[in-house]
Amino acid sequence: MSDRLVECVPNISEGRDMKKVEQVLEAVRAVEGVQILDVDPGKETNRTVITLLGAPEIIVEGAFKLIERAAQVLDMRSHSGAHARHGAVDVCPFIPVAGVTMGDCVDLAEQLGERVGSELGIPVYLYDQAARTPERRSLAKVRAGEYEALPEKLAKPEWKPDFGPAEFLPKFGVVTISAREFLIAYNVNLNTTSKAQADDIASEVRETGRAVRRNQTTPYYLSGDLVKYRPSKNEWPSAYDDFVGTSYDELAAHYTSIGRDLAAELEFFGRDKSALENVNVMRKGSFNECRGVGWVIPEYRRAQLSFNLTNFKVTATHTLLEECRRLANARGLAVTGSEVVGLIPWEALRESGEFYLAQQGSTRGVPVSDIVETAAQSLGLRDVAEFEPEKAVLGLPSTDGPLASMRVNDLADEVSRATPAPGGGSIAALVGSLGAALASMVANLTYSKKGFEAQQAEMEQLAMQAQQLKDDLLRAIDADTDAFNGVLTAMRLPKDTPEQRAARDAAIQDGYKHATAVPFDTATQCLEVLRLCRTAAEKGMPASVTDGLVGALVARAAVLGAIANVRINLGSIHDTAWVDEMRGKLAALEQEADALEAATRAHVAGQL
Repeated sequence: MSDRLVECVPNISEGRDMKKVEQVLEAVRAVEGVQILDVDPGKETNRTVITLLGAPEIIVEGAFKLIERAAQVLDMRSHSGAHARHGAVDVCPFIPVAGVTMGDCVDLAEQLGERVGSELGIPVYLYDQAARTPERRSLAKVRAGEYEALPEKLAKPEWKPDFGPAEFLPKFGVVTISAREFLIAYNVNLNTTSKAQADDIASEVRETGRAVRRNQTTPYYLSGDLVKYRPSKNEWPSAYDDFVGTSYDELAAHYTSIGRDLAAELEFFGRDKSALENVNVMRKGSFNECRGVGWVIPEYRRAQLSFNLTNFKVTATHTLLEECRRLANARGLAVTGSEVVGLIPWEALRESGEFYLAQQGSTRGVPVSDIVETAAQSLGLRDVAEFEPEKAVLGLPSTDGPLASMRVNDLADEVSRATPAPGGGSIAALVGSLGAALASMVANLTYSKKGFEAQQAEMEQLAMQAQQLKDDLLRAIDADTDAFNGVLTAMRLPKDTPEQRAARDAAIQDGYKHATAVPFDTATQCLEVLRLCRTAAEKGMPASVTDGLVGALVARAAVLGAIANVRINLGSIHDTAWVDEMRGKLAALEQEADALEAATRAHVAGQL
C-alpha cells in the first residue's frame, strides 16, 4: 500500500435498491488500487455512504468512475428519503489520511470537479475546505432547498456551478465535492446506566455547550438555576464567570477582556441581540470541532458519551478523554474506557500514544507497535469491544513484505539461492535498518539513565528519527527487489516491430532509472543513520558506546553497498547528463560516509 493515502466518502442517493448500489460499486472495483473500506446503506434516508481509500494519484479515478456509473443507474426524479440531498451523488469529500495535506485534497477536489463538469456535463459545487468563496463553505447553505430548488437556483448568477453547465439535470441533479478533515466517531464509556449523567458530561465538553446555570446543589449541572438575559432590568450575565453587565456593550467589552467575542457567540447559538429578553444564556463547551451526546447501550450495560470529532487536529481523542475523566470523577463516576467506531487515522492514534508515553516519562522513540499498544491501553480501547489496529487504523505504518517479514534464517537462505534478487540492494537496506535500530537503542537507554537528564530531549529526537529510518529501510528491502523486477518485466516486452522495440527500450531505460533510484535512496537514508550513530556514540551513555560504533560500522557498509548497486546500473542508462549528476552525488555520499565512520571509530577508541 502507498505511504500516501486519501480517504474519499461519496454519499449516493440510493439506500433501498441494493442492486443499483452494487452496480455503482462495480465501477469502483474496476479501478486498481482503490479499496472499498465500508458500504453503509440506510433505508430511511435512502442513502448509502461509501468509504474509499487509495493513493492520491488513483483516488480521483475511483471517485470519477463512481459518479459516472451513478449518473447511469440512479434517477433523482423518483428519489425520496429522510436525508437532505440534491444529487444522485450528493457529496464527495476527500480526506487526508497519511502523507498528504489538506491542500493536496483541495487539489484532488478541483481535479475531480473539472473532470465531472467537462467529461460528464454534470454541475459541480465545491464546499468546505475546497470552497472558492466563503458563501459556499457551508454544505447546508450550498444544499439549501435540496434537489427540488435546483431549477430556480441554477438560473441565478450567484449560484453558477464551479464546474459544469449551469443547467438543471432532472435525472442527476448536482454533485458537491470537497476536502475536509477526518471525522472520528469516538465513544467514552461510563460506569453508569444513567443517560442523564452521561448527558451532563457530554454537554460540558461538546462545542455547542449548554444553557448556563448557577447555584448547583449537587455536582450535576442540571441541579442549578437557569441564567437568563434581562435587558429590561439591565442584566447582561456572562456565560463564563460571575460578571453581570448593565448593557450589551459592557458585556461585549468583558467578553473581549477574557478572549471571547459576544457577537460571534450569539450568532453561533442563533440568538438575536435585540430579542434576548428572558432568553437562556448559552455557554460553549470545552472543545471545538466536537459534537457529543449521552446515551445508554443496553448490550454494554452502561452509558456512553458519544462524540464526533470533526477535526482531530483541533480536539484530540486523549485530550477529550482526560477531560471526561476529570468531569466524571467530580461527579462520583468513572470512565472505564473508550471506543473507536469505524476508523481512526494513524496520525491521531500516534499523537495519543506519544502523549501517554510522555505522561509516563518514557521516550517516544519506540516502534510503531509500542505506540499503538500504549494508545490502546491508555485510552481503554478494548473496554467494550475488540480493537484490531490492522483494521481500525487508517494509514497504519507497516514494514511487512515478502522479504522483510521472513525469519532471519529464511531470508539468508533466500538470498543464497541462484536468483538475481533479492541481492545486494536488499541486504544494504536490511543492514542499514539494523544500524538505525542500534542508534535508537543507545538513545533510549541514555534517555532514562540517571545523570543524562540534560541530553533527554536530544536523545528522544534521535530515537524518533532512527525509528523512522529503521522502518523506511525495512520497507526498502522489498522495494529494491521490486525495482529490479521492473527491469526484468521491461526486458520481456515484445520487440517484433520498430514501435515495439522503441517502447521496450524506453521501458527498460525507465526501469533502470527506477532500479537506480531505490538504492540511491537507501544510500542517503543509511548516511543519515550513520550520522545518528555517531551522535549516539559521542553523546550516549558510555556503556553503550560500542553499540553506537557497531551501528556506524554497519551503516557505512550499507551506504557503500547501496552506492555499488547504483553504480552497476549506471552503465545501462543512456542519459549521460543524468548519469554524470548521479556519479557526483555518489562520490559526495561515499566521502561523508568514510569521514563519519572514521570519526566514530576514533571517538570510541579514545573511550576504550
